[in-house]
Amino acid sequence: MGMLDGLLGQIGGAGKVAELATKFGLSEDQVTGAMSALGKAHKEPGDTVQSAASATGLGQDKLQGLLGAIGGEDMLGKATSFLDKDGDGSVMDDVADMAKGLFGKK
Repeated sequence: MGMLDGLLGQIGGAGKVAELATKFGLSEDQVTGAMSALGKAHKEPGDTVQSAASATGLGQDKLQGLLGAIGGEDMLGKATSFLDKDGDGSVMDDVADMAKGLFGKK
């Protein structure tokens, strides 16, 4: 969820999930899953949308629409790079480090 929160923060906040869900006829859970899958697939070799479609079971047209709505591959890349500070392909360790910093445990 950390990657999704960061991505949505870059494009307009958590309220964006409901907006995207309505726009594309999806549930908020589907949008959340799609965004997470797109973020993960972006770091992997191959087609981002096709990989995310395989992971989520959503149609490539819906995922392409979501990707376009957030600013495309460029915005996705910027958001994932911003969140993956150490470049290891996982944002979870980076989000955990940020949280530790917030609570003075770093």
